Amino acid sequence: MIEIKVPARICFYGDHQDYLGLPVIAGAIDRYISLRATPNTDKKYVVRLLDLQQELSIALNDNLQQIQPDDYFRSSMVVLKSQGFQFGQGYNIEISGNIPVNAGLSSSSALVVAWIRFLVATHGKSDQISDYQIGRWAYEAEVLFFDQPGGLMDQYTIAQKGLIYIDTQGGKSTRLNANLGKLLVAESGVPKKTLEVLKNARVYAQSAVDAIKKIHPEFVLEQVRIKDYDKYKGLVPEQLRGYWYATIYNYHITLEARKELLKSTSDIHKLGDLMNQHQIILQKFIKNTPKKMVEMMDAARDVGAIGTKIIGSGGGGCMVAMVDDKAEEKVKQAFLDKGAKAVYTVELTS
Repeated sequence: MIEIKVPARICFYGDHQDYLGLPVIAGAIDRYISLRATPNTDKKYVVRLLDLQQELSIALNDNLQQIQPDDYFRSSMVVLKSQGFQFGQGYNIEISGNIPVNAGLSSSSALVVAWIRFLVATHGKSDQISDYQIGRWAYEAEVLFFDQPGGLMDQYTIAQKGLIYIDTQGGKSTRLNANLGKLLVAESGVPKKTLEVLKNARVYAQSAVDAIKKIHPEFVLEQVRIKDYDKYKGLVPEQLRGYWYATIYNYHITLEARKELLKSTSDIHKLGDLMNQHQIILQKFIKNTPKKMVEMMDAARDVGAIGTKIIGSGGGGCMVAMVDDKAEEKVKQAFLDKGAKAVYTVELTS
């Protein structure tokens, strides 16, 4: 039997930055996708998605030429086949988990990472393949294969676990001090609009940068500083200036958070303030936070949350709150009183 357990992830700083090649700070948490597989003699993978009450079958001799959108099982097989993997043993596979679906905790990327870890395990190579490589293959299978608008943060964080700073230019990760206080996740009950939000934010932000590069081809986004917002603002079309502002200031916030999290003892209140600044930019300029969720987070801060933000691409889904022991129950209740479906404590996992 093969057993795989893969965590969810939260982006704490740098949302809507990875597809621009800018860094992010994200962490894996103790909500999981679990996969159990036993060999069969049918020359196929029989996959049962227990939580969705769905079943699918993939013949091992499938030529993998006709792959439907979002069929990450087959796209992962294509990616691994390109690396020399062959699939000759069938398995009966059960997949379940406690990561809410379409809620910002990256259940889809966790599923892809779990599936790739399974395929690697069938070849007895789990100890030979690095977590970084698993993340890279998952990114190729989920994003590049289908030309989706997302970045690599989800797959790299889930595969490598812990709290990490990711240089999204090359995927290099730096491990950070995992002290972010106590963390709560609140499920808003508002459905996400992942691809729509991602596509719009990516196109608009990239268009703002392209407008600057048209006049200043030597411009390098990674070298930008706060003062450069005003310096280049006049070159950016007015309707894109909010995205230019978000790009500059979210980058600065991420760098400040990294500096704090590299210390042996980080200042939770400074990190919470940076998180709140990040959230204001997300809701005001990227416009990815529905009013109902803004009200929930306002209520959480009113009763003692140190920092709050939406999780994932936005448009709905989950929120995270940094709290101390004194405020934990008050913050949970504040979320629930404003209509959250569920609120629970999570921990970073390594």
